[in-house]
Amino acid sequence: MAYLVGGVVFGLILEYIEVNSGGGYTYGRFWVMFGKAPLDIPLCIGIGWGIIIYTARAFTDSLGLGLWASAALDTLLALNIDLSMDTVAYRLHMWNWNWQGTHLNPLAAHWFGVPWGNFFGWQMVVFFYSASSRLFEKALVKIGNAIAKVVLTTFLALFCAEIFLFAMELYLEGLMYRKLGITSLHRFLGALIILIVIVLSGWRYKKVSSSLVPPIAWVVPAWLHLFFFSCLFICGFYTENKWMTIAACINLAIGVIVHVAPVRFGGKKPDTIKKITAFSTN
Repeated sequence: MAYLVGGVVFGLILEYIEVNSGGGYTYGRFWVMFGKAPLDIPLCIGIGWGIIIYTARAFTDSLGLGLWASAALDTLLALNIDLSMDTVAYRLHMWNWNWQGTHLNPLAAHWFGVPWGNFFGWQMVVFFYSASSRLFEKALVKIGNAIAKVVLTTFLALFCAEIFLFAMELYLEGLMYRKLGITSLHRFLGALIILIVIVLSGWRYKKVSSSLVPPIAWVVPAWLHLFFFSCLFICGFYTENKWMTIAACINLAIGVIVHVAPVRFGGKKPDTIKKITAFSTN
């Protein structure tokens, strides 16, 4: 629960700073908003961050992966959701990207109207928070007081993840572009390759896990994928750009495969292992 609540707080803080520091987007109208319009942020967006990050970890924790591979897979799972969600949510005016002065088509630029930098931001947000939380949980394991350990872990993970995130945005991204010509697309693709390599490398050393994937780890991504995928067709957005529709179909298929494959090919379940051991002993 601390990880979930921390994700909500983390999401609200980063969204407030992003919107108010010229992040290139503003939000539509929601029931509960924080701040002064038009630079206010919805409560539900912070909750969305927390839920997506939490359920991604609930999934990876059941796989027996190491710390870095788990954090990388958390990031890829969240990114898989956003690649489909953002294009539809943008067209539903849940949030609006500012393309004024760029001379680009606001519905076709970058990823069908969504800047590449947004997806690189998702990569950094999820990876920094997931890795920081796991690192501090491991480092503070000897603390006897459970409440103190949880509070301290959550606070340190939030603080460090925010520092890493905004250091990347304020200094490193600009430096990479000025000195090396690395654009937001280059950063996104480069980070994507690194994350995939980390997961594949960690998969070779994953341990046999005795825990099963909790239902919530499937329900949340399934709901988000199917909701926005349905809106794509119900609202008629699929007629706008065939490549966007194809990308949405592929991304949905990837989401299904990624969530089913570890269960289907990850080895025998603990109960099966016990039965085989008992049979061999007898």
